[in-house]
Amino acid sequence: MGSKERGPLTEPMFYVLMSFLRRDMCGTEITEFVEQKTRGRVRLGPGTLYTLLAKFQDEGLIEETKVDGRKRTYRLTGKGWAAYREELDRLRACVADGEEEAR
Repeated sequence: MGSKERGPLTEPMFYVLMSFLRRDMCGTEITEFVEQKTRGRVRLGPGTLYTLLAKFQDEGLIEETKVDGRKRTYRLTGKGWAAYREELDRLRACVADGEEEAR
């Protein structure tokens, strides 16, 4: 995150980070994970996915673990795990506030 503080994650950003929680993944695996996890609600086109991967790599949230031809595999870093947990906590607070107001 460097000198610039990043705001909340977008929904695609959140799910891309989530995809790395259990194992290293390549782009195709990430896309499949996100579509399955969201039951098709969030679909990642190649432009969106690879822009996010480059951004996350630049910010130190993920790192490349393997290159096999054009296939690149990535994993979550400690900084990425912290960003994911921070967003999860923020979302939980939003839901709690919304449920409280709906009562």
